[in-house]
This record gives sequence, C-alpha cells and structure tokens, in this order.
Amino acid sequence: MTHHAPNRPARVLPLRPPAPEAADGREPLWRQVVGGVLRRERLAQERTLKDVADAARISMPYLSEVERGLKEASSEVLAAAAQALGLRLADLLVLVHGEIVRLSAVRDRGRDRERPAGLSSVTELPSARSRSGDVRLAA
Repeated sequence: MTHHAPNRPARVLPLRPPAPEAADGREPLWRQVVGGVLRRERLAQERTLKDVADAARISMPYLSEVERGLKEASSEVLAAAAQALGLRLADLLVLVHGEIVRLSAVRDRGRDRERPAGLSSVTELPSARSRSGDVRLAA
C-alpha cells in the first residue's frame, strides 16, 4: 500500500539571509552591507569567487561567508579583498557608505508610510556633548 502526501503547496526555504532592506525595518548590519558591496563589485567585474579569493590570499569558503554577510571580516581581510578587486580600502568604504545611505533612505521611506500624518520622521536627541566637552550617550 502506498501513501501519498496530502495536497499541500511546497514550502520554500530561502538559501540566503534576507537583504538588509528587508530586515524588519532595522538598521542594516555592517557585515551584510560590506559583503553585498564586495559581491556586487566581484560580479560587475565578471570574476569568480575563486579568482578573487586566490588574489586576496583568503580561502574561498571564507570569502563566500563574508560576501553573504555571515562573517565579520577583519580590516586586513577587507583590505585584501578590496585590493583583489582593484580597489583601495577607502574606495570600499565609500561604496559601503553609499549603500548604507541608500538602505537608510529606503527604510525611512517605509517608516514614513507607516507613520500617522503630521509626525516627523526625525526625532531630535539632546546634544552628545556637554558644556565641559565630555561626550554623553543618549539613550
């Protein structure tokens, strides 16, 4: 006697973590943004993961994890990966900065749509510096 599975739609499991802009409206994680920029630059150059990993002298599985935002890479690894892609570390940081600004704008637009009319999207915080010049942390 054979058993047939009930007629249910197949469940799809994502293979990659969600893109930073889909992360519940939270700030994107540094490692995800850096990894995304490295992957985008590698693919734009039509280079393989192995090619870039070899040029950077880092393991291919580790570079893959960095690109997928699963590993927090050291500054040495980031500099090596950037150099393998023909970039300076400063170039990589500029690209990451631009991506963080873009993702923040996307997140803010989503928040503005959810906010009741008349409320500002910016909350003013007290100055981080006191009169004595000491840095204060705002909670």
